[in-house]
Amino acid sequence: MERPGEKLKKARERLKLTYRDVEKASQQVAERRGSDEFAIALSRLADIEHKGTVPTIFRLYTLCAIYRLDFSRVVGWYGVPVESLPSEALLTPLNETHATNFGAPAKTAAPIAAPPEIDFNSTTFLGHMARRWGKTGLMFLDGWDMRQHHYGFIGLEDYSMSPILRPGSLVLIDESRRKIATEGWTSETDRPIYFLETRDGYRCGWCTSYGDQTLLQPHPGSNRKPEMFGSGDIDVIGQVTGVAMLLDSKKSRRARSATIPATSPNP
Repeated sequence: MERPGEKLKKARERLKLTYRDVEKASQQVAERRGSDEFAIALSRLADIEHKGTVPTIFRLYTLCAIYRLDFSRVVGWYGVPVESLPSEALLTPLNETHATNFGAPAKTAAPIAAPPEIDFNSTTFLGHMARRWGKTGLMFLDGWDMRQHHYGFIGLEDYSMSPILRPGSLVLIDESRRKIATEGWTSETDRPIYFLETRDGYRCGWCTSYGDQTLLQPHPGSNRKPEMFGSGDIDVIGQVTGVAMLLDSKKSRRARSATIPATSPNP
């Protein structure tokens, strides 16, 4: 594997720059920035390229400016994964309520064009499809083991779990948690939510098992009726363990009185 210094050397050589050229350009950067910290002497540049010396953040800025390199990418060469900052923050909990600001992601934050097979009005199982979209709100969940996780999309017309899961939410589904829990929660916010596949589409909600039947219970505030499914009519894909959603009060008031008919229990 190439060392960071070797990558910087290749970037310099591609531009046909000598050590002297880089030193002179760095001095100009230092003058514009009003600090000698941005200047890079010949000997220091040689140490960076050949001895593995880690440049200071100021000199790294200078090299990126001269070589036309992306700063975040070059920082990554030195083992600092800037793209993992959001997930790292969640894995480093704080007791106090606080705001986070990690800046705009380097790549697009949403798919340029949605796959034609997706109907965003209906709740949809995405599998691992969301990965090809680039960086989404789920980047905050990037620190989890994604090998046993899939994605789901709560349809724009699906208010069954609102306001806990609002229409348009992206959810993270842990497929290792397919067994419906019967206890272990004290409030609706603690109760496990499951992502299900039925014969006529996907559902997301609380579940209760009654022998070989499963009761799917929506949020009381949704004004939707529970549904009962037989064992052959439903497949539990997994438990919802993460969510990325926007809080849009105007949309949440739309079609709240709509209901879906309850499915009769199978004999």
